[in-house]
Amino acid sequence: MTEQAPSSGFDFNQPTIISLLYLGSFLTGVSGLVGIVLAHVWQGENKEEWAASHFTYLIRTFWIGLVASIISIVLILVAIGFLLIPLVTIWFGVRSVLSLVKAQKREPMPDPDTLLF
Repeated sequence: MTEQAPSSGFDFNQPTIISLLYLGSFLTGVSGLVGIVLAHVWQGENKEEWAASHFTYLIRTFWIGLVASIISIVLILVAIGFLLIPLVTIWFGVRSVLSLVKAQKREPMPDPDTLLF
């Protein structure tokens, strides 16, 4: 399979679209749900290796972020949730931006199974 050269403009490839939807969820809340549905649908299609690593990374980002958010909300009862919610938000945003930047270069995520960045 031949590798495509990165375009000089903004490339709306599938991982980029999902990353943008995740980032848009900070404003709308709903676009993250659209992003996770698209990630699961597009992951099942035959894709290039770099894109497959992004789908794994982005799917894990959503589900881990959702679980961490729920735990943080429950922990508000003991006040530690107030500290965790901003950390989860920053974690989610940084992972989305990192995927966006790598997707623009059509580079794979170095370790899509990581919990960190």
